[in-house]
Amino acid sequence: MRRIYLTVAAVSLLAAAPAKSPLMQLLDSFTTADVPAMGRAETPVPPRKWEQPKLPQLPGNGLAQHPMLYIGEGHNQMYLINNGKILWTYQTGGGNEYDDVWMLSNGNILFTRMQYIAEITPKKEVVWRYDAPAGTEIHACQPIGLDKVLFIQNGLPPKIIVMNIKTKAVEVQHDLPARSTTDPKTVHGQFRRVRYTAKGTFLVPFLDMNQVIEYDKHFKELWRYEVKKPWAAIRLRNGNTLITNEADKLTLEVNAKKETVWSVKPEDLPEQYRFINTQTATRLANGNTIICSRGGNGKGPQLVEVTRDKKVAWVLWDFDQLGPATAVQILDDPGIPEKPGQSEH
Repeated sequence: MRRIYLTVAAVSLLAAAPAKSPLMQLLDSFTTADVPAMGRAETPVPPRKWEQPKLPQLPGNGLAQHPMLYIGEGHNQMYLINNGKILWTYQTGGGNEYDDVWMLSNGNILFTRMQYIAEITPKKEVVWRYDAPAGTEIHACQPIGLDKVLFIQNGLPPKIIVMNIKTKAVEVQHDLPARSTTDPKTVHGQFRRVRYTAKGTFLVPFLDMNQVIEYDKHFKELWRYEVKKPWAAIRLRNGNTLITNEADKLTLEVNAKKETVWSVKPEDLPEQYRFINTQTATRLANGNTIICSRGGNGKGPQLVEVTRDKKVAWVLWDFDQLGPATAVQILDDPGIPEKPGQSEH
């Protein structure tokens, strides 16, 4: 397999200190008159009835707390939100499932839909799409610059891939370990996230093998952390790793020595604000952490923002307007998203 590695100089450029977020100035492009209500590639999402649509008097400012790009499993409609209003949506019909999403500095949106991975414009035009081969699934993606995309293709065996979306060339491809390389029933639970770090390494949470492994560019193991059901793991700018343990509803920050330096679980919070499951977490520039939850069909909040001392800064519990939360990208955070290491997302 032919491989093209990023040079040291390129990695250094990508890891440059984050600047003011470039994304906020792009939001107007999602609301111009030529943006269709439904794009040609869209499929309406079947309506759902949530058990508890909205709770009043929650901490923070509701939808106005943060400008954000928001997706969730179980409701395949993504939302772009600013100043408390939904500016733009994109729908891909019923079935499974949104898991990863990025707004890029050119205004395009990269996302996974389990059956495929795609990049679309604010006008809902598909500029690139890769369909998962039969028997495989795609749940994770990350832009590396504006011309490369990292993803994992769950399968027998699963593969980590870097694809050049301009040339369609596969620049990196490597088989990953799997609990089974023969049983197709194990494919769905293999991986949900992968991240390329500022140092040019691959950070891979093995959801069904209960470990997070960091590999160098030659796929030599550099670091391993044993943890139950790691749905997601991101390398923070401070060098630590933020991990979500789906089994224990636990989000923890561990250092290179594998010491837990911070964690939060539902029981750490007031009962009325507790998330009832968790998939991903996002670290904000102010040090707070946003926990994403599917919300149990409306029985619990979708997003909970907590401080370093585990105080609740914001709770979003609004199934009137949004579906479950699997991932959220905060749009006024500093940094360019496609430069690995600048976005703690």
